Amino acid sequence: MVNNQLRVSFAPGMYVKTLIAFLLVVISLTTYAGEQDPHEQTQDDQVHHIDSDDHTITSHVEPANWSVIPFVLLLVMIATGPLFYPHFWHKSYPVISVCLGLLVIGYYIFGLHNEHGPVHSGAEYIQFIALLTGLYVASGGILIIVDKDASSVTNVVLLAIGAVMANIIGTTGASMLLIRPFIRLNKNRIKPYHIVFFIFIVSNVGGCLTPIGDPPLFLGFLKGIPFMWTLEHNLIPWVIAVIFLLVFFYLIDIRNKSNYAANIGEEIEPTSGKVSIRGKRNFFWLAIVVAAVFLDPNVFEWVPGIIFMEQKFSYLREIIMLTAALCSYKFSDLQAIQGNEFNIEPIREVAYLFIGIFFTMMPALELVSLYAQSPEGSQLISPSNLYWGTGLLSGFLDNAPTYVNFLTASMASVGADVNHMKEVVSFANNHYKDSMLDLMAISVGAVFFGAFTYIGNGPNFMVKSIAEQVGIKMPSFFGYIFRYSLPILLPLLFIIWVIFFMGH
Repeated sequence: MVNNQLRVSFAPGMYVKTLIAFLLVVISLTTYAGEQDPHEQTQDDQVHHIDSDDHTITSHVEPANWSVIPFVLLLVMIATGPLFYPHFWHKSYPVISVCLGLLVIGYYIFGLHNEHGPVHSGAEYIQFIALLTGLYVASGGILIIVDKDASSVTNVVLLAIGAVMANIIGTTGASMLLIRPFIRLNKNRIKPYHIVFFIFIVSNVGGCLTPIGDPPLFLGFLKGIPFMWTLEHNLIPWVIAVIFLLVFFYLIDIRNKSNYAANIGEEIEPTSGKVSIRGKRNFFWLAIVVAAVFLDPNVFEWVPGIIFMEQKFSYLREIIMLTAALCSYKFSDLQAIQGNEFNIEPIREVAYLFIGIFFTMMPALELVSLYAQSPEGSQLISPSNLYWGTGLLSGFLDNAPTYVNFLTASMASVGADVNHMKEVVSFANNHYKDSMLDLMAISVGAVFFGAFTYIGNGPNFMVKSIAEQVGIKMPSFFGYIFRYSLPILLPLLFIIWVIFFMGH
């Protein structure tokens, strides 16, 4: 008999209603802002730059340097809270994140008289969290049972499949779908390195080929980077990285397998060699979520949207994704839900934290953009510096806002604006000097370095938590870095730099 408390703990209706209410607020604010005459602004409140078509674009007054403090404070607390004050953090992070976000929103509206920034960030947050919610909930109702011998080859194949799937249903969806089958497959000899390599390959590096794959790439897609750009330009680094990690994993795992077989002798339980799946109907809802990504009103004129600052913001796409998430849970296989021990806490945590991140990073983005346009800042912009800069911050903070920060800086250094979709497309198509290589360095750095720590990417902590729930003793924050990231991941990152970015 399935425990019906699982459904009560999810409470999808309240969660979805909250997101829809927030979407309505964004729509209302956007409509209000769109009715304002931009020429009514006073000259003292404006900073001007010239766009690629030689038209003057107006932006608001520069935010004060101290306004980045809420952003830095939130990221520091995200990094240190689960480690040094976990009880307080897990109880208070929603309030902390929302309050810091509201603080910056208030500063923009009442201090800078700028409602454009908060509206723009709010709309992008809805797009971002709708995709993650759809992928997470739909994949949570699919239970994969692998009744095979836990050979090293089988493990490598499963990880390779996960690397491909990460680009189709996102690193969040692929991690949620495959981590429990991977643990069950290796239940008799599971070690922490199994989980770490899963994080390396499935939760991070694997999702480098499509905007669906990893949150930073999806943010780039929302800004205007063509959907197929990542597949075209990140494919070779992806192949090198995945093969490197799979070979390294195989060498470690084959040794562990040999030691395990020698210790237990003839006691290995026979397997049927079959793979079974419960909850197959949820693949339909996953397909709906993925298909909705393409409903971009800036690409297809027939898709309804709200026009704001020369850009159409979608709402149909997000409604479809959230509806698919709700339906996928409502009509899911209860045994699959129970088998996956599905609960809403991981996506709830992401939703609350990114409310704060999206709004508190607004002044940081503007200040980075202005610095990059200065003579001192523009001299630091190069593919090599962008790769290491984006990467190191992505590993120790969060790769999604880091990606946007460095994309903003790189575009600003050549006189382009990250908030103007036409200029983003031109940047991606190498219409500026070295811009295509700059974007490749930012994209690869954000995704690959996201695996460097537990806090580099959203799925990392989720996978770690699931592993610990079944009794796997995972390394500490610093143990993860010194035992795995530095000796295994760092050489790979160095190789990628030498091949693609060194000397540029």
